[in-house]
Amino acid sequence: MTIEEVAKRAKVSIATVSRTLHNSGAVSPATAARVRRAMEELDYRPNTNAQSLVSGRSRMLGLVVSDITNPFFPELIRGFQDVALQYGYDVLVSSTNYDNTRTTLCVRRMMDRKVDGVAIMTSEMDRSLTDQLASRKVPLVFLDVGKVGKGVSNVKVDYAQGIAQAVDHLRALGHNRIAFISGPSNLKSARVRREAFLKCLSGRGIAEHSELMEEGNHKIDGGLSAITRLLQRQNPPTAVLASNDLTAIGTLRGIRQVGLRVPEDVSVIGFDDIDMAQYTEPPLTTIRLLRSELASLACNALFQSISGNVRGAEFTMGTHLILRESTGKAKTTRRVVIIPSSGTGL
Repeated sequence: MTIEEVAKRAKVSIATVSRTLHNSGAVSPATAARVRRAMEELDYRPNTNAQSLVSGRSRMLGLVVSDITNPFFPELIRGFQDVALQYGYDVLVSSTNYDNTRTTLCVRRMMDRKVDGVAIMTSEMDRSLTDQLASRKVPLVFLDVGKVGKGVSNVKVDYAQGIAQAVDHLRALGHNRIAFISGPSNLKSARVRREAFLKCLSGRGIAEHSELMEEGNHKIDGGLSAITRLLQRQNPPTAVLASNDLTAIGTLRGIRQVGLRVPEDVSVIGFDDIDMAQYTEPPLTTIRLLRSELASLACNALFQSISGNVRGAEFTMGTHLILRESTGKAKTTRRVVIIPSSGTGL
């Protein structure tokens, strides 16, 4: 199949097909979709090496995530790749394991591979690296890094909205002693969620209890350890808000291990709505952050920069409360349980 046949099938000029392939020039979304549909119907496969030589582009994007083993990220990666493929691009993926040094190395290696743009979907960025990358001419999209250099796009998550949705839901059920299990304090995203929780309490006139604040590690074992400590308090919480779903899953297990029930004795809310949240016992009430939408925003922002149409835009992602079975009305009386102070192994 040839480009001429694609143009004929799509009822456009050869130049329009070329502009669509190279993501350059003014092609309306409807026309571009018609061209790509014609390519699919004709099984047209452009010569990517030739395209790169002509356009000066590698037709590759870089995607940096924090932890590829965290169930939050596979859907984000899949959504990002889906959009990239629509534009005829491949994606290089790197996982940093929440390590700043590794983040720097990953991004620089992607630059060495001459990627056409990089989406850095981790908030654990060294400020000097952020400034350095912003001074380069490669299109960049960051996740929640705050103010960045001119021409750099930023995708923000409205964590305050999500935390408020969770707290308001628990208050409506009669809960006043609400514990919060955060992520590691060295992670910006964890600090932002913790600060949003404290601000939410203050704004609603709810007393802050330092003994109800615990630090986790964004993993199941961290949630298990944190809830074990919380339940040992003289006046333990009636509800727990976890900073992510993996932490909440560990919390569910820790509550069961001491003979308490969810939600009859303790209510639990997670954050992210990963796929397994609906399959926990009981199914987890959580704050949904649409990874597919986040991925689409980031990828499309890169292509807007690559095409020269828009560069330096800011996007904000909203959240949604997903009600399942891990939250219920607060009890007026509490069951007394004795928890060993020794290990909490899985």
